[in-house]
Amino acid sequence: LFCISDPRTASWPLVYSPLPVTLLFASYLLIVTLGPFYMRQREALQLRGLLLAYNLSMMTLSSYMFYEFLVTSVLGNYSYLCQPVDYSQSELGMRMARVCWWFFFSKVIELLDTVFFILRKKQEQVTFLHVYHHGTMLFNWWSGVKYVPGGQAFFIGMLNSFVHIFMYGYYALASLGPQMHRYLWWKRYLTIMQLCQFVAIAAHSSYNLFTECPFPDGFNTAVFLYILSLIALFLHFYYWTYLKGKQ
Repeated sequence: LFCISDPRTASWPLVYSPLPVTLLFASYLLIVTLGPFYMRQREALQLRGLLLAYNLSMMTLSSYMFYEFLVTSVLGNYSYLCQPVDYSQSELGMRMARVCWWFFFSKVIELLDTVFFILRKKQEQVTFLHVYHHGTMLFNWWSGVKYVPGGQAFFIGMLNSFVHIFMYGYYALASLGPQMHRYLWWKRYLTIMQLCQFVAIAAHSSYNLFTECPFPDGFNTAVFLYILSLIALFLHFYYWTYLKGKQ
């Protein structure tokens, strides 16, 4: 069901051992727990310039990763139905492994989303969905880069990078201040785009559970179950934000 670690990525930063990512996760939970207490008697920080720079940087990184996933998969003639991992030292195999690492590393950087919410005293934004999604993606993609950097996983990274271009573009506009709110009417459609992404990933990962494909079933099963949890949480968010909230 699962395979041995990929020797190509075994010594890469944050991948060589589960300890760094575990310490990152523990530190993240500590900040989520203690951060609000630290900020309780302090003024909320604005961070407008920092947020704009951060969101534009994440938008640029997402664009780069989407490009790399797309171009490498096209050049490698990747299949969207069944794509085993290219464990070779070929140029395309290494290129795909590298962009998978960058995608994993982007999940480390994205932990700052939560830190900025806490520093700005936007505690209502630090929901269970937010913390669950950010925290679990660390381990999901650590495993991906450690064991299957490429193959079927490229589709998830490519789709998520595409969605994040729009997501961080939205955040960049929002960071400019209240005068931009009238231009952010498409937030609801951003959530719908995220849900469509999850449905596509669920269909993609579940398909190979019923067909013969030389990609570990254990990973496809884990991805499918995880995506179901995100679909449920995002549907709950959508209902309370756009439907129940309107009533």
